[in-house]
Amino acid sequence: MSGTFVGMPAFPRPTHPAFPPFPEAAAEAVGNATLRGNLRHATHTIRAKRARAVAEVSDWAELREAGRRIKDHTLRHLDRYLVQLEESVTAAGGTVHWAADADEANRIVTRLVKETGESEVVKVKSMATQEIGLNEALLEEGIHAYETDLAELIVQLGRDRPSHILVPAIHRNRGEIRDIFAKEMGAWGRPAPEGLTDTPAELAEAARLHLREKFLRAKVGISGANFMVAETGTLVVVESEGNGRMCLTLPETLISVVGIEKVVPTWRDLEVFLQTLPRSATAERMNPYTSTWTGTTDGDGPSAFHLILLDNGRTDTLADRVGRQALRCIRCSACLNVCPVYERAGGHAYGSVYPGPIGAILSPQLRGTASEIDASLPYASSLCGACYEVCPVAIDIPEVLVHLRERVAEGGPAVREGNRVLLKPAKGHAAERAAVRAARWALTHPGALRTGQRLASRTRRLHPRTLPGPGRAWTGTRDLPPVPAEPFRDWWQRTRGGEDEAK
Repeated sequence: MSGTFVGMPAFPRPTHPAFPPFPEAAAEAVGNATLRGNLRHATHTIRAKRARAVAEVSDWAELREAGRRIKDHTLRHLDRYLVQLEESVTAAGGTVHWAADADEANRIVTRLVKETGESEVVKVKSMATQEIGLNEALLEEGIHAYETDLAELIVQLGRDRPSHILVPAIHRNRGEIRDIFAKEMGAWGRPAPEGLTDTPAELAEAARLHLREKFLRAKVGISGANFMVAETGTLVVVESEGNGRMCLTLPETLISVVGIEKVVPTWRDLEVFLQTLPRSATAERMNPYTSTWTGTTDGDGPSAFHLILLDNGRTDTLADRVGRQALRCIRCSACLNVCPVYERAGGHAYGSVYPGPIGAILSPQLRGTASEIDASLPYASSLCGACYEVCPVAIDIPEVLVHLRERVAEGGPAVREGNRVLLKPAKGHAAERAAVRAARWALTHPGALRTGQRLASRTRRLHPRTLPGPGRAWTGTRDLPPVPAEPFRDWWQRTRGGEDEAK
């Protein structure tokens, strides 16, 4: 790989075929007691704080509904608002680029950085740039991208992958972070202080000193955005550390890579999301740093601003009437913190920059369900519904999961790369389809259903606790539910039948 140097990680650009299916990755993760302990402590702490922050707001349900309506309205008229956004950004002195996929976005960013003559960039935390593998694409061209968010810095120094939307290094404890800083910082820039301990203050100070020289030296900054305002061309980034403010104001050139679904129509719409996002994400009434910028201004901030509007599967997702609600997501991560599956398996098991419940419905739509990992993600859930209850924009994640499971098991019409296609059923679901067909037949033939229930009850002592063959996938981690001694229909007839006849 060209452009590498001692200490710079040279791992390949992540692609989903490299990841095992979710059941395999999760089975390995649940065997890691340290990982499970880190996740349990962090998620329980975050969700308890969130619950208290949300309880302070008397009109939370109304705010949630307002957020849902704003997002749905914007998605229905996305073409109009994106054109308005482009006109507003251009009028304010910025330049807008359109990227149909990850490769095109990476080519645009690489070209823009090369045109400045620089070989280093500083980055605000951005899931969109992680989604497209921008750091790796830049590295192939000899450009070194430095993450400046504390958690992203930990992940980058540890040659690791993010495992949480809000707290990418949630799977690491303080001792592990200290060891990473002590071992790796010197190869990337200013080394960690001698005798560094694992106290939060010392770790934060080590990161601050390490990053400060990069902020002061960098001529190019790369960001994402939480929101884009169509009426003014304003971009918004909310964060808690101040690194974003440094990246957005100090460099001479700012390049923002943003998914097209992040647009909102007006400034007034921000009123809703700037209340719901911080409470759902960091359990704060407002973010410590809310940065907004509109184009360029002489003598204030970057002199050149480029906005790259990223599709990369989003318009395909928009074409799905059920699945499109995933595009409402404001990346708060509340669904991860309440999910019992995520708490035990961790983010790496999802094989995507988007982990947890939202990743289980977003990644298979952005990337398709052709690979084993993407075909397995809709099943990475217990369908308990906790994710829907906490979502600040009311995404019905269980509904989309069931919808995607049907697509995986049955195939059917879908849109891929702008074209309508007919998907084939994924491999490994023949037994499931046969079972569903058998259930459909039985439920439409009451006599056969009644006979089967009575037979199952009378032979219940002979039933195994696990299933053979394909059924082992179900009973490998759970026992079969016991069959009652008497079917419900017979019980009802015996205990209530006389009353019904008398009436």
